[in-house]
Amino acid sequence: MLSTLDDLKQRLQTALVNAFGPELEGTDPVLVPTNNPQFGDYQANVAMSLAKRLKDKPRAIATKIVENLTIDDLCDTPQIAGPGFINLKFKTDYLQEQLKAVYSDERLGIPTAQPKRTIVDFSSPNIAKEMHVGHLRSTIIGECIARTLEFLGHDVLRLNHVGDWGTQFGMLITHLRDVCPEAITESSSVDIGDLVEFYKQAKKRFDEDEDFKSTSRDAVVALQSGEETAYKAWQLLCEQSRKEFQKIYDRLDITIQERGESFYNPLLDDVTKDLTSLGLLEENQGAQVVFLEGFTNKDGNPQPLIVRKSDGGFNYATTDLAAIPQRSINEIAERVIYITDAGQANHFAQVFQVANRAHWIPDNVELVHVPFGLVKGEDGKKLKTRSGETVKLKDLLDEAITRSEKDLKQRIADESRNESEDFIHEVSTAVGLGAVKYADLSQNRTSDYIFSFDKMLALQGNTAPYMLYAYVRVQGISRKGDIDFSQLGEAPIVLEDNTELALAKHLLALDTIVMVVALELFPIRLCQFLFEVCQIFYQAEEPQRTSRLMLCDLTARTLKLGLSLLGIQVLERM
Repeated sequence: MLSTLDDLKQRLQTALVNAFGPELEGTDPVLVPTNNPQFGDYQANVAMSLAKRLKDKPRAIATKIVENLTIDDLCDTPQIAGPGFINLKFKTDYLQEQLKAVYSDERLGIPTAQPKRTIVDFSSPNIAKEMHVGHLRSTIIGECIARTLEFLGHDVLRLNHVGDWGTQFGMLITHLRDVCPEAITESSSVDIGDLVEFYKQAKKRFDEDEDFKSTSRDAVVALQSGEETAYKAWQLLCEQSRKEFQKIYDRLDITIQERGESFYNPLLDDVTKDLTSLGLLEENQGAQVVFLEGFTNKDGNPQPLIVRKSDGGFNYATTDLAAIPQRSINEIAERVIYITDAGQANHFAQVFQVANRAHWIPDNVELVHVPFGLVKGEDGKKLKTRSGETVKLKDLLDEAITRSEKDLKQRIADESRNESEDFIHEVSTAVGLGAVKYADLSQNRTSDYIFSFDKMLALQGNTAPYMLYAYVRVQGISRKGDIDFSQLGEAPIVLEDNTELALAKHLLALDTIVMVVALELFPIRLCQFLFEVCQIFYQAEEPQRTSRLMLCDLTARTLKLGLSLLGIQVLERM
């Protein structure tokens, strides 16, 4: 009801001007949802905020506002409560008209936005390493945000800023030349698990063997200069890793364009040149740095952002700095959204500050860091395997599907049903993966959360299975009653009882929720909305008339759209 709320707000502002004069033009009417539905749908609290300014009692101010308020087409007669709250309740006729308009709209009443060129930077695994649970949140949150923005009509470029450059590749290539030369000369000669193990061995040698360290650094120089054998070895390592990443993205139904650190490598020298010409770059202990404003070290002195290390090498900050003008100028992005763990908040604040001081961020460009917390085990510690290793994302997804399949087979047995293996595979995969996604997205992304298969796969509570079952229930009504929902569009929608009214008001809030998610970038808002819709829907009795059937159909369509924005596939049967 985004347009309705804007209209209410405007009418309240007009009433304020009519009652007290033009000096109150644009005053915020402080319009909020009521805490108790019996008082109405919304409450305007502006009278309290104006009491001191107008030197009058809030209730008297509220009375004058109501006298000048014209909302007969939207609401019942406004009621003044307490010291001066203005309670507003939508007319049932108005809700029915709005609901019918939404029912007839393929987009369920959600308007398209003024399109913006938007980059969503998410997932970001490292080459020669397997994706692990630490990549879960960035990948799932990023996909949800990208889907939401795309649905609203924004021009979205999904970028996977993979770690595919730097000292680690010189180290790995040097080690592989000694122990497994075919890995850097032949495609697919080793799998990703072997590469991970080789990487661990290479890191150990690098830390303990000065000769190996020196040779590795020479290999980095060779790679950066484009030496043929080093470059081919690097390409093979990237290709092998990329294949494994894609398997995960295919399972999660994620489309993303890789643009790793190597893409920005040719731009790094320009970063130092520009910062030098602007007088921002200084030498400090052999390194080239920009001293930051508002950031201090433990001695209270300005903290430096290292742009070029003392050995002449670049780092993550340099790459992120180079990416900013490339994205805002070459890609013509108006909004760039970085989705990483909360531990990188300072890093991005510092990089954004330097870019801003270098005038690399045009006035029409917004850079946004979207931080998220850790995934923890039920012991409250960082989620790890029993052996203490980081949980592989592939293994986590496999486990979710396996548990989902076990639960499904038990329910099938309990209900004496006969189902095909294809059905069991489809349902257990959709439920397992949906459960993992929803469990993450339904959390406040800035907080850590406890990962629990039992909770996320439960058929009750704020879970994906609970949502999916609500959708399936409506499809069951269609099958059992031989009802074609597409043929109900000409009938009116009649709201008679409190459950229907409550459900209608929630369904009409979908446009507001989606727009808020796109603006504030908190998927939890959409999850909470869908959960509340399901709660009200489950309270309703079986539909006995066309109007109630239409309400059921609109609930299912709302769930299907909302879950698709979360990246979750619905099912016709469970």
